[in-house]
Amino acid sequence: MVVVNKSNSVYPAKENDTLSRNRKTKKLSDKASDVLHAIESAQTAQVIMAGTSNEDIDGIHPRIVLSKISRGKTCRECEDDETVYSQGDPADAVFYIEQGRVRLAVVSSSAKEAIVAILPEGSFFGEGSLAGQPLRVGTASAVERSKIIRVSKRSMVQLLHEEPEFTGRFLAHMLARNIRMEADLVDHLFNSSEKRLARLLLLMANFGQESKPIPLITNMSQENLAEMIGTTCSRVSFFMNRFRKLGFIEYNDGGMNVHSSLVSVVLHE
Repeated sequence: MVVVNKSNSVYPAKENDTLSRNRKTKKLSDKASDVLHAIESAQTAQVIMAGTSNEDIDGIHPRIVLSKISRGKTCRECEDDETVYSQGDPADAVFYIEQGRVRLAVVSSSAKEAIVAILPEGSFFGEGSLAGQPLRVGTASAVERSKIIRVSKRSMVQLLHEEPEFTGRFLAHMLARNIRMEADLVDHLFNSSEKRLARLLLLMANFGQESKPIPLITNMSQENLAEMIGTTCSRVSFFMNRFRKLGFIEYNDGGMNVHSSLVSVVLHE
């Protein structure tokens, strides 16, 4: 048996099947590589700038460096859902999450809100002020009880000039954040809502960091998850129930455990 293609060339059907399988295998391999690269890139900031592993890598911890600032620095404890700054406020400072998590959101002219990111402990935000951003383009609010350090733009610029090693780590943190946002955009354009949810959970659970314990995510509303991946709460509920039944996630009093096997959802054709 032979197969004739549109250009009238003739080749064995068996060879055609082999080529097709090879293409599918290569496509899956490429996709797995892209997904893992995006996940690893997104975790770079957390490896560099967050947690005790940061001190193990280079001996530089943001808390220690920020403690050198004598002026233009304040520390504030925020309750759950308390606003750190609002969209349209003057962009005159940079913030550091010493404890807790912060949600970044943007509201459109039609009052539709979109969650841009959920930042973990050890993250900087509000860095747009350093690039000449006059007003905040989004709103930052605490996801849980959090401790936030505010550093004025002037003091932060001075610190970056005086601490070159810290400056390099800070830039790496910002570049990794940018890579993560680009990967999120690609995810929204090309992947299904189920895959977007699986990828988000893996990223939030620090997937790919071998030094971390079993990944755990504190309770987060399905409404927030739905806003972050651009779908409805009912769809998120449906997928979360499916993930739980398949053993990819499990719930306990401390929140939700995410297992590395969830990556199969992202790689599945």
